[in-house]
Order: sequence, then structure tokens, then C-alpha cells
Amino acid sequence: MFDLNKKEKPFTSFSGFGGGGLGLAGGAIAAKPYVDDVFSTFVYAGTGDNQTNTVTNGIDLANKGGMVWTKGRNIGYSPIIFDSERGLEKYLYTSGEAGQGDDNARSNMSFNSNGYSFGSASSNSWGPINEGNYDFVSWTFRKAPGFLDIVTFQKTAGRMGVSHSLGSVPGMIIVKNIDNNQDWYVYHRSLTSNQYYMRLSNSAGEVQNSGVWNAETPTSTEFAVGTVLTTDDNYIAYVFAHDNAQYGTDEDESIIKCGSFTTSSSKATVDLGFEPQWVMFKGYSGSSPGNGWEIYDNIRGLSDVTYSKINANESATEVNGNVPVCGAKPTGFQIENTNNTTNFIYMAIRRPNKPPASAIEVFAIDTKVGTSPTPPTYYSGFPVDWSLKRDDNATHDWQSRARLSGTEESYTNLTNAASKQASTTVTFDQMKGVGTNTGVDAASHNWMFKRAPGFMDVVTFKGTGTNSAGTQQVVNHNLEVSPELLIVKNRDSSGKQFYVWSSHLTEKYRMSLNETAQALSGGDTYWQANSTFTATQFGLGYGVNTNKDGDNHVAYLFASLAGISKIGTYSGTGSNVNVDCGFSSGARFVLIKRSDAEVMDGYTGMSGWYVWDTTRGIASGNDPYLRLDSNAAQVTNTDYIDPLSTGFTVTSSASASLNADGGTYLFLAIA
Repeated sequence: MFDLNKKEKPFTSFSGFGGGGLGLAGGAIAAKPYVDDVFSTFVYAGTGDNQTNTVTNGIDLANKGGMVWTKGRNIGYSPIIFDSERGLEKYLYTSGEAGQGDDNARSNMSFNSNGYSFGSASSNSWGPINEGNYDFVSWTFRKAPGFLDIVTFQKTAGRMGVSHSLGSVPGMIIVKNIDNNQDWYVYHRSLTSNQYYMRLSNSAGEVQNSGVWNAETPTSTEFAVGTVLTTDDNYIAYVFAHDNAQYGTDEDESIIKCGSFTTSSSKATVDLGFEPQWVMFKGYSGSSPGNGWEIYDNIRGLSDVTYSKINANESATEVNGNVPVCGAKPTGFQIENTNNTTNFIYMAIRRPNKPPASAIEVFAIDTKVGTSPTPPTYYSGFPVDWSLKRDDNATHDWQSRARLSGTEESYTNLTNAASKQASTTVTFDQMKGVGTNTGVDAASHNWMFKRAPGFMDVVTFKGTGTNSAGTQQVVNHNLEVSPELLIVKNRDSSGKQFYVWSSHLTEKYRMSLNETAQALSGGDTYWQANSTFTATQFGLGYGVNTNKDGDNHVAYLFASLAGISKIGTYSGTGSNVNVDCGFSSGARFVLIKRSDAEVMDGYTGMSGWYVWDTTRGIASGNDPYLRLDSNAAQVTNTDYIDPLSTGFTVTSSASASLNADGGTYLFLAIA
């Protein structure tokens, strides 16, 4: 929901739908609108008989209205829609042509100010949305200008104009007869013409019939229906926007686009101008358009390694595979392994990008089944985008996994290529953590990061470098500020490290997470000039270590965000060094690496990448530390760091790896 206490630029242009839009009544100033406020993907477990279930996703359905579209992932129920306009006791199945059903005694659906709830204390909870021991996914769409309007109407004879309040020309309209059996009619701006329609409950391609839309293109206030629709029957219309730029921090972002693409050799690249969190596409013409209405989302996985697909027109369970099909990219999505010569339509929704209000929204540390019932194995309180996991008290590699690279796992202290893992200990299709393993191990920790503007981003990309000048590349990102710390890992080739760039190092210098060496010059092979590191892009050199031609890579980007994160350097003195990060309650996570020299540490060898956190202990006495470059168990008998209300203190007892007089040290701290 919008935070009216935040000091933000006044927003007055979003009048909304009466009391149901993004604006406020009486001319009051409203907060900035983000996609986070109007759309959510949420996965949950069914609670079964006589149990209430609640989805808390931050979407105000009670006051604004909208629709919830739910599908069992591992049980064969039809996808089902509830919405605020027909009454919450009414439902529609999208895999069939039946009119609406009416059974609130079982579903007991309620739209709330921060999500919705369902289930019943008087009878069995309803299987299609809450079957016990099964998993579900729901997509919540809130009514809002530039995103969605929902309209009910009774069809009159002949041509009928239907008014809507979308505030812009629709990109896609889905219409359903709620009284009787009839097709789900779909208008899409990219079909051959306004004489064509698609059928949501059908896998066939487009159909020509001017009697559906009366051969008229929708306007910003109205769409037309024709004689194919049944006179005197009642209909529901879900009216989706296309490329209406009025969202985001500067109120200049579109959050939904409806377009088309054509595959070539089973591949296509779609440029949206934003990274999607939800994509639905369907073949409409070409050699074999008979695929289903395929739905992908970032919670179940928009990966370049694996796929998780649900078809809106089928009751079948979710289909999963170990090849990429629909992968998210910083400015769009990549299609692979689909129909070879088919024309597709799509609807895509921007990924969440509301700035975080506190560090607990974007960073967490947890022991295995430490603070929450399972699942998840490791509790964060938010969907996790990067997971770093290891056992503290034994020899153990640092396991690194990212949501965008699916089941692949790399190790910060090794140079192996990434490998696909079948383990359930780090799976990302959870709303508040990672993993489904139910074992308990207090020594196993997970450091969990969430992407957020100004704090952290993750990007996957293919390399272009061949060790020849001219093969460097610039890669897009969504950090929205210039990065201060960049970590790049080649996922396909062995012998490649987690290479580190920082704006706080000498230009074109690099370090590696698995090495203890100081920052070294890489020339033009690792990075381009610092000027290529901007709020939207970063520049890679022509070498094969960070940019190998044809190989898949992953990049982690960090920046300093006031009150949440701080990246910088400090100079050692040999005495206590107070590192002021601007925090109000000290640092929960500290990573330090000496950048000007490689020196001997009396306990663990040469200087490395030291990690402390408040879960294992940052106190006035001894503080356990681990090193990203080492699989050694944590060291517990040193007092190298102390708490500081505004950041952290490096103590006078710290080794030369952390506090030599005149030494330079790169750090990342998170509040």
C-alpha cells in the first residue's frame, strides 16, 4: 500500500475510479503509484477442510476493487477468477465456457485492504483455491488507471458501446458471458485487425468475425461489442491498459504492455523497456499457433535455465522443465524452445520497483528452520533474489544461487562452472524465504538479498568477449542508480571466478571473491571505463573472464542507499576505526576486503573477504567471522569488529588484513 508518511513529490493527477482508483477523495495529495500497489503474484499452500487462508500481498482490494486469478500448481483444477464487480460469491473458470458459478458457502472469499482471504469454518474449504496438501499460485490485479478496469454490462440488441474508466486505449480486453455458456472473447491490439478475436478457454489461433467487436477499435473511454454476443445476457469485461506511463518514482513509467512477437528458430527477444514479473503469451497465427495461453511469473521462475508454466485455458497441473522458455531480462524477456514459426500476442507486467523503507525489507539472515515453521527452510520475510548459504562450524563451500538463474549453484570460494541442483534446500518459489527442507541445523545460515532500486540488482546475460578489442559489451540493469559494487560470475565455464569491480577502486581494477590478492589492473579485458557504469548500464571489457562469448553470466550490483546500505573504503590506523554508514541502529552485515595489499593474517592465512553479521554476533567482545574466499569454519576467538550505532567499528586488535596503519579497505555494510 502507499505510505502517506513518506516525504515524496506530491501526486495529484491520479483521480482513479471514484473511490476505487489510486487517487484520494477530496483533492488530497496521494502517494506515488507503483506496480507493487496494483499487481502481485503469490504462491501459497492450501489449508484444506474448515480452514481459513489469507493472502497478504499489499494490494488494497477492499477499497479499490480488482480481480484474483488462482490456479492449483500440483492439482488439476481449472484456473478460477473472482472479482469485485460481480460479487465475491461468484466465480468463473477460464478453462471452460460455462457461465459464472455461485458458491460462497464454500469459498467464503473476502477482499481486504492488503490482499484477500478465503475458506470456511462451516463447511469444507473449496478445492480450487484451498485444497489441503496442495500448492497454489494467485495473481491479484487491482483496478487502477493505466492498468485495469472491470466492467459489467447487459448486452443490448445490435451494436453496443461499453464505457470504461481505464483512462487510456486498452491493449487487451477479455469478455465473458456470465449467464450462459459462451466463449471467452479476447480483443488484443496486435491481432490482424479489429475483425478478429481470440478465445481464452481455447488453444486455437485467432478467429475472424466482425460481430464480436463490431469491427471497431477501442478508445480511451469505450469499446464496442456486436451481434455475436447474446442480447439481454450479462457480461463481465476485464480491460487491460497498454503502455500508459504514469507509475514509478517520477510517474513516467508504464507497468503493462500488450504486444506481439514472432519466433525464429524457436527463439525471440521482446523489448518492453522494462523487466517483467508476469508474462502471458499465445500463438495467434503462423505455422502452428495451437499452443495454450502460457503464463509465467517471477515467483515460480522467469529463469534462463528452467521454466514453470501454467496454461490459462487448461485445468492441468503446472508444467516444469529443465530448459529455458521465458526468461526475464532487464528490458524485456527472452523466448526459447517454443513454436518455431508462430506469431504470438502477449501481455507483460513490470517487476516490483517500489523503493524499500528499511533494510529488513531487502536483507535477512536465518538459520536452517530457525525463525519460522517450514516451509521455508530459511526465513527472510520477503521473496529472495540472491541466496548465500553455508555451514558455519565445519568445512563448507559458499553456495550461491539467484532467482534468475533457477536451480544453478556456484561457489564464491571456487572457480567451478555453475551446476544444476535438485536439492530443495534453496528453492525460490516462496514468499518469505527459500527452500522446503524441514531439517534443523542451527549452524547452517543463509544470507538473503532482495532486489530493490538503489540497493541491489541481479542481471543474467550472455558474454560477447573473445579477447579481441571490439568484443566488449554494455549490459542493462535496473538498479536505477550507478552501481558502486559489481560482482560478475561466468556460469558456464570452469576456472572463472566471482570478479569484483567497484567505483571505489582504481578505474578498470578488479578483485576476485575467491582470491586474497589486492586490487589489480585488468586493463580493458575485465571492465570498460567507469563512465560506462551508469544508472541503467555497466560496461564489460573484451576478455573472457567477465564476458566470455556465448557463455551465460550473472551479475550482482550494489549501491549505497541512505539508511539501508553503504559501500565505501576506510583507511586503517592500527587504532579503533569508526566507520560511519549513516545508519540509525548499526550494521547487521559487514563485508571487508583489503584492496591495496595482500598481507598475512595470523589466524587464517592471507587477507581475504571477511564477513560478520548480527545473527552470529557483532558484539563488544569476540565476533565470529567467515571468509567468502574460504571454506574454513568460522573463527570465533577474535575481536576484530565492534558495534557502532551509525555503522561499525574496526578494533585496534584487528589484523593487518583489516586495520593496518595506512591500509585501504573496501567494505559493504547493510543496516
